Amino acid sequence: MRDPEVMAASDLAALAALFADESRATFLLALLDGRAWTAGELARHAGLAPSTASEHLGKLVAGGVLTEERQGRHRYVRLADPGIAHLVEDLAARSEPGPAAPPRSLRAASAGRAMARGRTCYDHLAGRLGIAITEAMTVRGLLRQDTGFALTDRGVGWFEELGVPLVRAGRRPVARGCLDWTERRPHLAGIAGAALCRHALDTGWCVRIGTERAVKVTAEGEAALHETLGIAPASLR
Repeated sequence: MRDPEVMAASDLAALAALFADESRATFLLALLDGRAWTAGELARHAGLAPSTASEHLGKLVAGGVLTEERQGRHRYVRLADPGIAHLVEDLAARSEPGPAAPPRSLRAASAGRAMARGRTCYDHLAGRLGIAITEAMTVRGLLRQDTGFALTDRGVGWFEELGVPLVRAGRRPVARGCLDWTERRPHLAGIAGAALCRHALDTGWCVRIGTERAVKVTAEGEAALHETLGIAPASLR
């Protein structure tokens, strides 16, 4: 029988190898939007031939990083679970940034600014928007960060007042810190983070913009976030 520690080391090395390829990393970052993508869409996004993209996707599916679903001629893939999404975001945040490459176009520069201002990270809010919400919740005693991320009783009550149910599912924590790759600080993830993001999009506090993960806070959202969390509207623009 193999030594369990040796088996764990082997599994860890195999998982790391799946991430250690720029094309596969590009796929994983794109899939942080929480949607299912076709193999063709990911191939075009990464600038790869369909056959090459399919080979990479096969490895990610076999390694349990992605799940796939076939509908007719199309093959859809998505991140396997929230844990994989957090791992991707954490790795992106912890990687040492190299010299910033100049934007290839005005559109690319605008998209980069929009992503930094506010975006979705799998199923929760990130960027300066996510950080602002997380910090405001902490200041108001709705969230604790001193002993790990945890909603307080006041925080649970706040979600109830908003009419946002916190539906527990499996082993996913109610609140979890996710290291933001642009802000280098933790934003709220977990069941609470996902529920708040869903509420923000459903109520029109935020709207998706462009084809990336960027989101924009609407006038209604600015007013709501100021009223409920005291966030200055100017800080969300």
